[in-house]
Amino acid sequence: MTASATDTTASPAEALLDAALAHVPFDGWSDATLRAAAADAGIDPAVARALFPRGGVDMAAALHRRGDAVMVARIAREDLSGLRFRDRVAAAVRFRLEAVPDRECLRRAAALFALPPHAPQGARLIWDTADAIWTALGDTADDINWYTKRATLAGVYSATVLYWLGDTSPDSQATRDFIDRRIDEVMQVERLKGALNRSRLFRAAFAGPLWALGQVRAPARMPAVELPGSIDRPLP
Repeated sequence: MTASATDTTASPAEALLDAALAHVPFDGWSDATLRAAAADAGIDPAVARALFPRGGVDMAAALHRRGDAVMVARIAREDLSGLRFRDRVAAAVRFRLEAVPDRECLRRAAALFALPPHAPQGARLIWDTADAIWTALGDTADDINWYTKRATLAGVYSATVLYWLGDTSPDSQATRDFIDRRIDEVMQVERLKGALNRSRLFRAAFAGPLWALGQVRAPARMPAVELPGSIDRPLP
């Protein structure tokens, strides 16, 4: 559940995001939406601009990250222990879609991050979603598999979002089926990788490349610090 724009306990950034949802279907993720959201939330335009320096782009990114946080909280809350691991991944992807507050707002964000100036950040946001899923599900990979797992899941999630945006089936059942098919395909690739790793012939033929890949390690995770912004992740 998201904070209401009229909730006095909500932070100014959260209040602006909630207020923006009513304007995005008409004005997109734009400066016009930021101004309208500031007026609706009773927040000084200068404060709104300080919180979202690039206007709608920063707002769309912040809403995406908020959706990731909602998904992670739900994964922690739900009991997934009785599910196969592939079903846990599928459930996490569904949880992420269900954290989207408005389908049209996501459609507008997808169009925005498809534009060349914003495509790198869009790709980073999708990668972060995949990383959040694997981390929340307890992934302990610290080698090349750390990258391949996230790259594969990022592709699955991107395809699922595009499919879901056009899905009109009851309770999005068609999207659920789509997720299951994509996860099955991923698991087939993982089984193939396992078979190749067990093959003496394969390991002998590709000893050099396999050694090089074996030197790859997952990036170190920096501890959380209470500092505003970062080089690649601006406020809020």
